[in-house]
Amino acid sequence: MGAEPGADGEVVRASGTDLEVLSGLIAEAFFDLPPSRWLVPDRAARREIWPGYFRIYVQHALAAGVVHTTPSRDAAALWLPVGQAPPAPPEGYATALTEVAGPHIDRFRAFDAALDARHPAGFAHHHLAILAVRTDRQGRGTGTALLEAHHRHLDSQIRLPAYLEASSQRTRQLYLRRGYTDHGVPIRLPGGPSMFPMIRMPQPAAAAPEAVTK
Repeated sequence: MGAEPGADGEVVRASGTDLEVLSGLIAEAFFDLPPSRWLVPDRAARREIWPGYFRIYVQHALAAGVVHTTPSRDAAALWLPVGQAPPAPPEGYATALTEVAGPHIDRFRAFDAALDARHPAGFAHHHLAILAVRTDRQGRGTGTALLEAHHRHLDSQIRLPAYLEASSQRTRQLYLRRGYTDHGVPIRLPGGPSMFPMIRMPQPAAAAPEAVTK
């Protein structure tokens, strides 16, 4: 899922002490995205569910991937390395999701199934699971700084593609301008909005695109 990419700003690696604040900022940044409104239409219920829901993502990325943030903790990029096979959910995910989602669990399961069915397999890559910027910091390049920090690693050190699911046509356009291309047809959530699977192949370091929130 994602908000919008931002081209300035220092990038640091998050740690376990950042779990709660980053979960909260993602919950706030993603609150009104189309997939969020589809998952939990009721705003009051969504506000209650969202911090715990995104805590699952941040906790998993801290343990199994890379989480980049800023010194002021006003943005987060969650990257997960994926091998030849599709990624498996973290241990205990089904139980944790059921506890967090409550009566909305069927929508969350349908959401996961739709994204999992389209996740690329057969080649190693890094999955940008979440890129979020606090709403009052959006449009200042903060998200782009986080995005490019990992792009440099993918391009110059490990030479692997990046994969993501853009949450709207607007964010899809932003990613298109930053080296991503469509990876098949859109993912249509049952009776809801579309998401856009996208991939970025490793690029020569000198040709890295201009300094996105997913």
